[in-house]
Amino acid sequence: MEWHEVIEHPSLKNLPFKIETNKWGKIMMTPASFLHGIYQSRIDKTLGRLAHEGETATECPVQTSEGVRVADVAWGSNAFIKRHGLRKLKLPEAPEVVVEIESPSNTIGELEEKKQLYFKASAKEFWICDQDGGMHFFNPRGELERSEIFVEFPERIDIRVA
Repeated sequence: MEWHEVIEHPSLKNLPFKIETNKWGKIMMTPASFLHGIYQSRIDKTLGRLAHEGETATECPVQTSEGVRVADVAWGSNAFIKRHGLRKLKLPEAPEVVVEIESPSNTIGELEEKKQLYFKASAKEFWICDQDGGMHFFNPRGELERSEIFVEFPERIDIRVA
């Protein structure tokens, strides 16, 4: 299927899954947990607070060489937004920062593959939030001690329930 067909298909609306496509246009669905959603929300809010410009997005569809992948969180600069606009069904290239959250249904091997696909699609940094909230930052040359774009971004996302 083409991405616009996936987005417009009435039976695929409101599913409790992240929908992506592979390089053959086949649909892949990944369930997300409540904890996954909390990490996604915290990362998005933190990025939004630290960004002096640009936009953050959750569930950000990016066309890659292997189909459409949907980043848990992404940040694009004003220049990126100006190039691509806001009304795209999918982005033709990756925003500068792409974040994925590890989960039982999203293995390290799959995250490694996504990392390579996003870098190939022009991402500048790829971040992984592990299942304990630890943040891991990468650029195309390898792992970073911290983000070079958002140097103040924390090394851990703390989830505390009062």
